[in-house]
Amino acid sequence: MNKEVLVSMLLLSLVLVAKSAPKRSLLDDDPNVIYLEEHVEKAVELLVIKEAQVFSDKEGKRPLGKLVKDQKVILQAMTDRAYRVSAMTAGNKVTGWVAPWAFASKDPEFVENLKNLYERQMEVAKLVAEHRAAIGMTLEEAGRALGAPNKTKVRQTAKGRSGSWEFVDIEEVRHYTYVRDPVSGNTFRQFSHSTQEERGKTVIEFENDVVTAIEQTETDDGVGKVRIVIPPVVFAW
Repeated sequence: MNKEVLVSMLLLSLVLVAKSAPKRSLLDDDPNVIYLEEHVEKAVELLVIKEAQVFSDKEGKRPLGKLVKDQKVILQAMTDRAYRVSAMTAGNKVTGWVAPWAFASKDPEFVENLKNLYERQMEVAKLVAEHRAAIGMTLEEAGRALGAPNKTKVRQTAKGRSGSWEFVDIEEVRHYTYVRDPVSGNTFRQFSHSTQEERGKTVIEFENDVVTAIEQTETDDGVGKVRIVIPPVVFAW
């Protein structure tokens, strides 16, 4: 097989991979956007109570269409100032950003719950980035923050699941010996071996997949800095 054929096959493979790779929305990289599908089991349906403009951007600069009163939409994502919804406008399906004042829900605590969810997920995202767990996190969130546990213990009862995860911080320590040069008589340091030593340990306890307690040994971060976040928000619909 000659060089030209190999190059052609390689280019074809790259094109096929590019076509098959899932396309990601640019919103996936926006740290200020919370996606509801990641945090609620059912689609969130809202009722439009006042005519409102739909925008393609969350800053409200590029209009797409208008929502009409008594129209139903599906809430997909949110920031602290805008909702991203999927709706029908003028016979076409439109996905865009709308001001929160345009909507109502049958859940009387809906607005407060959305606010709590947004604030919670912003705090959780910060803790995950800092590789720190907190009381009130889900196990999935704790795993994203600390990685895979070194040891797990699970107890299943009729009331639910409980147990603990143990995370051990291992540090490689290099050991040296001092050797005298028989010719010059000078002393120099020479690597001998390395060992894996425990630098610190974190144990999290959980009930029904929510962290209820955290125990830490002394680390560079110190002791007594366990954070608490509100548990996952439950919507009543």
